[in-house]
Amino acid sequence: MLRLTLIRHAAAQAARGDQRDFDRALEARGRREVSEMARRLAARQLKPTSMLTSPAVRARDTADVLAREFGAPDRPRQDDRLYLAAPKALMEVIQELGGQASHLMVVGHNPGLSEFANELSSERSVEHLPTCGVYTAQFAIADWRELEWLSGVNPQVDFPGADLPAR
Repeated sequence: MLRLTLIRHAAAQAARGDQRDFDRALEARGRREVSEMARRLAARQLKPTSMLTSPAVRARDTADVLAREFGAPDRPRQDDRLYLAAPKALMEVIQELGGQASHLMVVGHNPGLSEFANELSSERSVEHLPTCGVYTAQFAIADWRELEWLSGVNPQVDFPGADLPAR
């Protein structure tokens, strides 16, 4: 069984002046959110073996904090296709770059991430992942190239401030 964890980037600063959306950094609340979620994931033994991230500053910052908190030896791999990706693009990137990672974590953006989560399992839907929200599920595959729609089992959702991980 392989595990896929999707994480929406943490809370970001509002765009200032002519600043591009791509360049928005995390705000202080976002840094607290990502640290909280890293601790919660680690407590549930949900540390990834490989991480992919959108190259947008807020997603990259979120992924970097997660990697540090998990003690990951390598920085998360960036892929331009993950920036504001639709479900089909997310599927393609995961199938292409996931390899045989036993637990692949992907940091990205809404609405695509929430829509993608809804396509992964018929056991649970996600209306809207909040900032730093986490969706994780398992898949009975040996390689991410085998990932198919609606094949996820045991999906779970968690987010900053939740009392207990939602099941």
